[in-house]
Amino acid sequence: MFKLAHISDIHLGPLPSLSLRELASKRITGFINWHRNRRSHMVGDTLNTLMDAIDRIDPDHLAITGDMVNLASSREIETVTAWLQDAGEPSNISVIPGNHDAYVPGAYEKTTKAWYPYMRGEDAPAEWDEDFHCYPYMRVRGNVAIIGCSTALATPPFAASGYFGRRQARETVNLLRAAGEAGLFRVVMIHHPPIRGATPTHKRMIGIRRFGATISAGGAELVLHGHTHLNTVYSLRGQKMPVPVVGIASASQGLGGSKPPAGFNLFSISGSPGNWKLLRERFELNEIGQGVHLAETTRFLA
Repeated sequence: MFKLAHISDIHLGPLPSLSLRELASKRITGFINWHRNRRSHMVGDTLNTLMDAIDRIDPDHLAITGDMVNLASSREIETVTAWLQDAGEPSNISVIPGNHDAYVPGAYEKTTKAWYPYMRGEDAPAEWDEDFHCYPYMRVRGNVAIIGCSTALATPPFAASGYFGRRQARETVNLLRAAGEAGLFRVVMIHHPPIRGATPTHKRMIGIRRFGATISAGGAELVLHGHTHLNTVYSLRGQKMPVPVVGIASASQGLGGSKPPAGFNLFSISGSPGNWKLLRERFELNEIGQGVHLAETTRFLA
């Protein structure tokens, strides 16, 4: 049995001091939003509490579906790099970027370079290369193929949309088919939910139909996403049966906010091609915020 933990939208805080030059961009809107809305609910020991619980469970792998930072400043990127190194070895953690990781022009390249060991596919160059398309990437762990896609791109102020394009769709289909032919359980990671109506228009994923066609053409057993800061379960049309599409609350969301408290999904994967079994256990911050409890159990594919 393979155990896969899933967290998302870390938004590692608090915000560092920013120069006027750094704020003279879209960052000013995010800076104001942080201080007005997020600062009171996304600081403290919430993330540490979650990671301690995950460490005790000791899953085989950890999937993180984007939004590691808030404004993608250089100091934030450095802080997340240190956090990842403390969280575990790159071979045990797979990361994809979110819209906040590409908050302003140039940020996407900086975050990908800094976190490349955690985003590096098995056929990718050993060192980051700006001319190499990191996404999609595939990592094989046991009988599981983890395929990381990216919808991250810099957007104008008051927009947080993502994009899934033709090149990435074509390459993702190829990876999914290869993994299926190898008899692997296929997990696809993407930041924006690939479901119509799951987010407001200004936060939507452009290319939803293309992504759905990618999943049905290539085949998959599970899709993981973040972005909404909500605990959700949707589905997409698969080759033989619906493919679960699962979201999770922000890993830094404390108690008392408008969004659900921080949590993580734990997936137990067993069986074999044509007879896969998938159990999802969702853990969330307990009512006093000093630990987690099992909030929901769902069986898929059985």
